[in-house]
Amino acid sequence: MKSLDEIRAEIDSIDKELIALFMRRMDCSRAVAEYKKANNIPILNTDREDEILNSVEQKGGKYGEYARELYKKIMELSRDLQGEVISNKQ
Repeated sequence: MKSLDEIRAEIDSIDKELIALFMRRMDCSRAVAEYKKANNIPILNTDREDEILNSVEQKGGKYGEYARELYKKIMELSRDLQGEVISNKQ
């Protein structure tokens, strides 16, 4: 059995990767916003979000429900960023 310190060190390492991936995803959200702004496309696409949420829940296995909730928040943050980009606040 790993010690608590070892487990926490592993979590810290994972978190470092997650932050880098989150930043990349938000950069993509910014690019999507710029595209949507240029093409007059609304921010919210419920069909796309539902497709992602269902896929994530399925891929999440025993943590599917938690994965779905995580992605709900990520997509909410992405929409917030897109709104700021489209309204020229960022």
